Amino acid sequence: MSEQNKPFVVTDRRKFTLDGEPRLDADPSPEKVRPTVPPPPAPAPDRFESSATLLPEAPGHDSSGHDSTGHDSIGRGDLGDDPNMPPPPTAEQMEQSRLAFDATAERLDTAIRAANPGMDHAPEMSFERLVQSVYMTAMMQLGGGTPEGQKPQVDLMGARQSIDMLTVVAEKTKGNLSFDEQRLIDSALFELRLSFLDITQALARSAAAKQPPPGTPGFGPSIVR
Repeated sequence: MSEQNKPFVVTDRRKFTLDGEPRLDADPSPEKVRPTVPPPPAPAPDRFESSATLLPEAPGHDSSGHDSTGHDSIGRGDLGDDPNMPPPPTAEQMEQSRLAFDATAERLDTAIRAANPGMDHAPEMSFERLVQSVYMTAMMQLGGGTPEGQKPQVDLMGARQSIDMLTVVAEKTKGNLSFDEQRLIDSALFELRLSFLDITQALARSAAAKQPPPGTPGFGPSIVR
């Protein structure tokens, strides 16, 4: 008989019936032992521990986000879209960190003044100083302040990020600024955006002037093999 015409035989090797009773007509041949597959190795631990394990737990709350009464005190909306984000610091933790920072900064100022007699206290940070700092950074990135006779070094991507940063500040503080503060940030953004446009257009004209006129041998897109 050919291999294709051999009947297909199904052997029932079950030792018990559906009721749990031993089957008398069970196949006495021993069952084949299937090779055991070792379990997959455990994933390697992350190089950096989660910041959630480094933060102390808030008083009256456990690590699962429940308070002492068993209620869920931290909703998904409080932690954003990532449920693995650690809970925000408590008011007590914020106050302790502020006091420690102020004390350390004061010791640093004292050490600097001791090494530089006659030096005054560093001016305190304010909204005006914040806007001026970002403004000056963006102007330097656009080539401002370059010594005469030297080629300006322009960082367009850095300048764009600085302008975007100042735009975020303007949007987040809208309606909460004095008249002078609003005028300062509006003027800074206006000047920076115009300077950014001037630089990009000048660079585009310079690149176009370096290209040979149409019809020149070798003019046209090059093919990189």
